[in-house]
Amino acid sequence: MRLRGRGRRPRSAAGHAPAPYAIIDLMAPRIPTAPLAAGGLIAGYGVAVGSGSRPLGGAVMAAFGLPCIAIWLRRDGRRTAAELTAVGLAAFALSHVLGKLIGAWPSVLVVSAATAGACWWRSDLRRPGSRSAQLNSPAPT
Repeated sequence: MRLRGRGRRPRSAAGHAPAPYAIIDLMAPRIPTAPLAAGGLIAGYGVAVGSGSRPLGGAVMAAFGLPCIAIWLRRDGRRTAAELTAVGLAAFALSHVLGKLIGAWPSVLVVSAATAGACWWRSDLRRPGSRSAQLNSPAPT
């Protein structure tokens, strides 16, 4: 494929435009999702407390979570995406229960850390360009 001019879509050798693509398709292999998923839980709770609107906090969580799901689907497949989505939803539910024992903010931080660990272990560890992927790749001959 070659580029024709600045800002134009790539074209094949025959001059036809390829199938539409999204920026997420280009970025998905390299984006770490652990900070995005954990940040969504923390920011969602912060917005809900700060604004007094739980639906607004949920919208913030969804704004962080949906890109994570899209990345997992493209990079790791349906099974991993479903597992990590379930982890995030379980963390959200668990934070409410845990909040009664240790307090709201500590519980949000604990479940966010656990969610980040799960995302890193199941998805981000294997992403291209990650330090661990470089260490585990075979040495060039």
